[in-house]
Amino acid sequence: MDFAAQVVERLAALGQISDEPSRLTRLFAGPGMRRANELVGSWMEQAGMSVRQDAIGNLIGRHPGDGAKTLLLGSHLDTVRDAGRFDGMLGVLLALACVDRCRQSNRALPFSLEVIAFADEEGVRYQSAYLGSRAVAGCFDPRDLARTDAAGVKMSDAIRAFGGDPARLESCRFNAEDLLGYVEAHIEQGPVLERANQAVGLVAAIAGQTRARIEFRGAAGHAGTVPMNLRRDALCAAAAFILEVEKRARQISGLIATVGQIAAEPHASNVIPGAVTLSLDARHQDDQVRQEACDHFRQSLNSIEQNRQIQCSWQSIQETPSVPCSPELSDLLRQAALKHQPELTALASGAGHDAAIMARITPVAMLFVRCRAGLSHHPDESVRPDDILVALDVLFDFVSLMVQQHEQL
Repeated sequence: MDFAAQVVERLAALGQISDEPSRLTRLFAGPGMRRANELVGSWMEQAGMSVRQDAIGNLIGRHPGDGAKTLLLGSHLDTVRDAGRFDGMLGVLLALACVDRCRQSNRALPFSLEVIAFADEEGVRYQSAYLGSRAVAGCFDPRDLARTDAAGVKMSDAIRAFGGDPARLESCRFNAEDLLGYVEAHIEQGPVLERANQAVGLVAAIAGQTRARIEFRGAAGHAGTVPMNLRRDALCAAAAFILEVEKRARQISGLIATVGQIAAEPHASNVIPGAVTLSLDARHQDDQVRQEACDHFRQSLNSIEQNRQIQCSWQSIQETPSVPCSPELSDLLRQAALKHQPELTALASGAGHDAAIMARITPVAMLFVRCRAGLSHHPDESVRPDDILVALDVLFDFVSLMVQQHEQL
């Protein structure tokens, strides 16, 4: 069987399942997710797997082995709005094809394989990401059940309508002692592999993240009457900060820093901006480097206050530590990948993944797959079929290496 061609066909089929008629948008516990779970569940059954849906809506297929341990493979089935058809879905379908290939090879497994399709990674509907993996890892915050979506639907009601049970989310939790690890294949969402001309790459770590809200308060005034040397322009102060963020990020290897939102008040063409609010997103695989960069950004605010007579404030929104991938699992992935390409690039993931949450209960590893122009979260997202074949071969060989390792114990 041409498993890679099957993955391509299934990606196209999943790409047609959406909550919106004109674009791909599949939200947590929505009608599109129900249809996606039903379809992927049917494919799991065709692969001889037992299938279940847990209390939050994660879809899980199991291929039993002889031992007590389980190796998890997977990714997520939800999407951002106006999404491409590879982010998340490719990882689920590669995992499913890998298990089907293992089954058809008739090789006895000393451990079980489970494919998990997480119900929410993107966090679009309730602005709280990783709902599915948080439930599996036992770190779901029950307070999130009170969140409401744009239509006013409480999360608890959405889960219940989906067929889940918000009162039984603890039942989703996996026992860490039963697990060998979690391995996730995912499109790179960046241009590194394409520039290196490599089909797949190895993820060394998932970057830690700092998100902050920063305010600048100066003095509004008439644009035509306040002399330049007497102005306390909050927008100019914010611009100085933004340029300092860019400058520092370019100086430090691996540091990614972004100002993605900015709002100026009173937002009039003939009024000096008196107040500005902006967002900062800083990421690095080394938490110390990230913290030192943020300390520098804070110090730059102090200089702006003194030099421009502007009041500045920093509100921390999110602090997420970096997650190193398992050296042992990553080494097996490396061995498997080098059977199919002469060189392998190891890189940090600046984006978040379910693997970052699963690392709380089990070792994790990630395989990146080259995507065209590094484009992601966009309808033009694209992965070459021959790269899908390489990724599938790597996953299959990885499982084979895991089998060999356990047979030698």
